[in-house]
Amino acid sequence: MFLENAKKSGCIEVICGSMFSGKTEELIRRLKRAQFAKQKIATFKPTIDKRYSDLDVVSHDSHSISCTPIKTPARMLQIDEDVEVVGIDEAQFFDESLVEVAQTLANRGIRVIVAGLDTDYLGKPFGPIPGLLAIAEDVQKVHAICVKCGGLANHSHRLSDSRKLVVLGETDIYEPLCRECYNKAIAEEK
Repeated sequence: MFLENAKKSGCIEVICGSMFSGKTEELIRRLKRAQFAKQKIATFKPTIDKRYSDLDVVSHDSHSISCTPIKTPARMLQIDEDVEVVGIDEAQFFDESLVEVAQTLANRGIRVIVAGLDTDYLGKPFGPIPGLLAIAEDVQKVHAICVKCGGLANHSHRLSDSRKLVVLGETDIYEPLCRECYNKAIAEEK
């Protein structure tokens, strides 16, 4: 269920899943529908994400929408009063304050659409996403296809040796795997 008509009371929608699952694609789709309906939108992403563009949210399929790169979620509270929909991409890279910012925006009557990884490369809950899932009116978990067996993938397996939590990359550094293939890959790495 999408809450596209919930703008008067505000709401929080979360789109989550592994890498290559279509999170950003779905975020862009919802934001473009809002624009088509003549709703004023504001879109944000963390400044750290420069993979495809500095000033656009861009999906792996090269669909895009303009955005404002920001360092902290508090910047979102400075939007124009007539904004009806706020889109947030790569939400896992923001700190926990994003949860309170999303609540504040929704309480102002704004539809807040958040896209992000729900787990990190170790399979652990990632950043503010668990908190957002708990308060959201609508949650959509999307899945990639496992590159090993073709099943539904829900893990972002890192191919590099880096142990840093945040390593930006594409198919050169990550691959989507199902639970079974992910567990096999992790066991082989030990």
